[in-house]
Amino acid sequence: MKDYIRAFRCLASALAVSAALGLVCFAQQASAAAAQPAAKPAETNPIAILVTDWTRAKDYTKEYLDAMPEDGVGSKPTPDIRSFAEQMLHLASANFGFAAAATGAANPQQGKNLEKMDEYKTKAALTKIVMESYDFVINAVKGMDVKKMDESIKLFGRFDVTRAVALSKGFEHQTHHRGQTTIYLRLKGVKPPQEKLF
Repeated sequence: MKDYIRAFRCLASALAVSAALGLVCFAQQASAAAAQPAAKPAETNPIAILVTDWTRAKDYTKEYLDAMPEDGVGSKPTPDIRSFAEQMLHLASANFGFAAAATGAANPQQGKNLEKMDEYKTKAALTKIVMESYDFVINAVKGMDVKKMDESIKLFGRFDVTRAVALSKGFEHQTHHRGQTTIYLRLKGVKPPQEKLF
């Protein structure tokens, strides 16, 4: 009988210790979970998503402009293609055009061929006009009525697309031309900026 009581006491002690350890672990896990910031809900507002993406693109393009030395602004990998400045001016001109077409905002550069304008071919002036093009897109998008995103427009007088598609194509276009300038930086001995997907 004494052996039975001793065994029962050992079992009861082991169960008590096990329960206490389990409670401590549970409390630590609950405390750690409470300390974690709540997961940010995924953004579902199309306007907010566009503003976030275009802001990221602006920041990324600025890194490219900052990385290029002044003496590389007019450089070309081969004589028959755009210079670094012309690539960026083409990008800026298209930003103005796509955003104006998609949102209905008045294009402040309408009728100008930015690529051919020597006044924008210094690093400072180039950076300024390119950043203005992104600001124009971002502000035009912020002013959009989300209900009009699916409206059809005639993009550049040729393409039947929705306003949302026009903005998407504009985003694709600026990504393409910024990407082309990676080789321009490499040829100047500059490491291109790290990719900014988020």
